[in-house]
Amino acid sequence: MNEHGNGAARFALFETAIGQCGLAWGEQGIVGVQLPEPREGATRARLIRRLGVASEATPPAEIQQAIDGIVALLAGEQRDLTGIPLDMRQVPDFNRQVYEVARTVPPGRTITYGEIATRLGEKRLSREVGQALGQNPFAIVVPCHRVVAAGGKPGGFSASGGTQTKLKMLAIEGATATPMLPLFDA
Repeated sequence: MNEHGNGAARFALFETAIGQCGLAWGEQGIVGVQLPEPREGATRARLIRRLGVASEATPPAEIQQAIDGIVALLAGEQRDLTGIPLDMRQVPDFNRQVYEVARTVPPGRTITYGEIATRLGEKRLSREVGQALGQNPFAIVVPCHRVVAAGGKPGGFSASGGTQTKLKMLAIEGATATPMLPLFDA
């Protein structure tokens, strides 16, 4: 059994407009998404390190649909990934609540850490919202890249490439809801 309690997770690597991503799944849905790493093989290694026991496999139809949705979204198509099943059994309750709010933000839009905190009932939890998003095991499907700091500043991003990756993903989606737009023109 792995940390997700459902036997060895399986994973697949796939190419996107921003590089090779990885997606891992178990019996109850996706258990992790890995954004591209800078070196060949590093995405696979990081995903395995996160999962523990895992084996590379051909994705079943439902997982392939999730992969196809991610690929399309990162190619600039307006795709809704909210129907992708996530196995959040290992996710702390607060993080789960943050992820559920983040999943309501459509492509091309952004929300602030403070707005998520307010939706959860406590504006002062902005820092904790940021920490939860920094631990997001479902990047892209839980669109943490769409969460920005007050005043439209990008805020942090824990994926390889940091804030530049976040800005690139927002540009691909055509984000226009924040004053960040001039950053894309630079």
